[in-house]
Amino acid sequence: MDATGEVREPLNRTRVLRAAVSLADDAGIESLSMRKLGHILGVEAMSLYRHVANKDDILDGMVGLVMTEIELPAASEPWGQALRGSAISAHEALLRHPWACSLMMMVPIGRAARATRTRYMDALLASLRQAGFTPDLTYRAYHVLDSHVLGFTLWEIGHQFASEGDVNVAANFVEELRTDQYPDLALHIEQHGQPGHDDEFEFGLDLVIDGLTRMLEGQ
Repeated sequence: MDATGEVREPLNRTRVLRAAVSLADDAGIESLSMRKLGHILGVEAMSLYRHVANKDDILDGMVGLVMTEIELPAASEPWGQALRGSAISAHEALLRHPWACSLMMMVPIGRAARATRTRYMDALLASLRQAGFTPDLTYRAYHVLDSHVLGFTLWEIGHQFASEGDVNVAANFVEELRTDQYPDLALHIEQHGQPGHDDEFEFGLDLVIDGLTRMLEGQ
């Protein structure tokens, strides 16, 4: 029970990691520190070390938590539909936690993230193999799908406009392009954010799955 009379959830590793995820979501991964995390949880920073080894351990656990939000391919669905659903789930999870995508690509990866990432990877590979892809095509297909999820998400996060000022900068840039006679690029920039242009991830994903379908049928 705290000073206000409310019963507080006992401090444990999961509570520490969830608080760290929330802090990174709200203020960016660069805002994460043991002191800030302790303040949020209402404890001294040193108390955190009973549940996490260090900041790297926290980062690893945070990635592990995000990975648990990703739906694995459903065995009851056709392989293309199952992989599509899993990829969209991964994309949405990484957009909810924009700091996680870069951390997932860091090497080496710790035990917590490795456990959930391994489960995810194996599920994708199993879905491809059970669909009938050869070992070589399974290898290649996995990398294409994984690179689309991670690469497109990183691209999307990097190109999101965070404030009205960014929009004004883009508008000025369009005008400069027109002045310099780059009408096609100017039009492309204007299309960003317009209705009907918010499904680029799924558009590219469908191209990948359609291509893999043709390769599977041509084996």
